[in-house]
Amino acid sequence: MVLGYLTQCTSWLQTTLTEKAKLGLINVLAAGPIPRHVAFVMDGNRRYARRLHKQVQQGHAEGFVALRRMLEICMRLNITCVSAYAFSIENFKRSPEEVEALMTLARSKLLELCQQGDLLQEYSVRLNIVGNVSLLPPDVLEAARKAEEMTKYNNRAILNLCMPYTSRDEIAAAVRSSIDDSIDHNNASISEKDIDAHLMTSKGGSPPLDILIRTSGVKRLSDYLLWQCCEDTQIQFSDTYWPDFGLLDFIPILLDYQRKRWSL
Repeated sequence: MVLGYLTQCTSWLQTTLTEKAKLGLINVLAAGPIPRHVAFVMDGNRRYARRLHKQVQQGHAEGFVALRRMLEICMRLNITCVSAYAFSIENFKRSPEEVEALMTLARSKLLELCQQGDLLQEYSVRLNIVGNVSLLPPDVLEAARKAEEMTKYNNRAILNLCMPYTSRDEIAAAVRSSIDDSIDHNNASISEKDIDAHLMTSKGGSPPLDILIRTSGVKRLSDYLLWQCCEDTQIQFSDTYWPDFGLLDFIPILLDYQRKRWSL
């Protein structure tokens, strides 16, 4: 009963809190230690849609709205890198209709990000597409490359859009690249630093991962940033479905991060 009451209060605050009050909360949080790199496993889009009797595609579309919302919050907090798990390589095993709908949505949102005056331009955010892009349909890949090209000189922050991605694929690619480099430079050994330097996030200039957040109440990492979160990363789980995730869900996570930083 208490949990249900708290959930209702949080929902009410999400919808009634004014923009001025939200900005005030963000300014208060920004006065404390702020993580440099936050990653999101954007889970719960399909369950969110089913709960509201919507089509699955609508749940994914509202998930992109949530990503924009959280990216803007992170930029206002001066977080310099955001990573988002947009599409797993394993997701290609879903129904052809859902995969096609996700790819169509990805293409349209990538093209939207290319528009002048968009969030990435407003906050000078550079977009990195992180993953095995050879698996993307040609039109989606073209939109991805266009978005990367248009934001390549943005230098305030980074958005890593991970699609199609799995950590095992990233680590395997990093090992292959490390071996190639060792052969080219007649180096007989490969260290952890070599592999780390060849990770897709490292090549994109991302700082170490401070917080990894998974929404929807599921407590697993689902092959996401496994190497990056193996040391000094705070892993947080939220019961909120991703399309509903917002500032008030983020605040306790940031406060926990700040409490732990202050205790060092």
